[in-house]
Amino acid sequence: MDDRANTIAGWALAGGIAALGLSILSGGYFKGERPEKMGYVVEGVEEEGAAAGGAAAEKPIAFYLASADPAKGAEVFKKCAACHNATKGGPNALGPNLWGLLGEPIGKGKGFAFSDALSGKGGVWEWQNLSDWLKSPKAFAPGTKMTFAGLSKPEDRANLIAYLNQQSDAPKPLPAAPAEEAAPAAEGAAADNAAAPAEGGNEAAPAQ
Repeated sequence: MDDRANTIAGWALAGGIAALGLSILSGGYFKGERPEKMGYVVEGVEEEGAAAGGAAAEKPIAFYLASADPAKGAEVFKKCAACHNATKGGPNALGPNLWGLLGEPIGKGKGFAFSDALSGKGGVWEWQNLSDWLKSPKAFAPGTKMTFAGLSKPEDRANLIAYLNQQSDAPKPLPAAPAEEAAPAAEGAAADNAAAPAEGGNEAAPAQ
């Protein structure tokens, strides 16, 4: 009787050990197969989410200039004052004097030694290319001597350009916002008007 009980206990113990070992092995296997953070990667979802959550595409600088504030631009200009001044007849410093900048040839004149990278761009300074330059001088003119990293916010660039425009004998009128920016709103209003029934129209006549 004791031998039989011992045999049963031994088999039960062996079964328990085997079950425990199998549990450990299977747990390790499935853990190795489990994606990080218990989530499966669905191709394309992360990219779409990142694009949707990212910053909106930047509009042309004319859009921001339409509401630019030269007084705020004067504050932004303080970042430039270590190398530039914008006073009439002011001297060149580490950078050229910026009086009357808009409309001037890019990288030429004022007795300043511009880099070949900038002087070779051609054209004159106008709203959009000045914004591109202020956003990233190195991207606008690779090889430029200007070490300023740039202004990433278009509102800051617009305010600064509005301020620089005033530092001139003949400031230029700030451009209006591009017409295409107003088009979606106009189209939406037209659609709403078309969907709404005309006042007093298409109603059933009262019974006579």
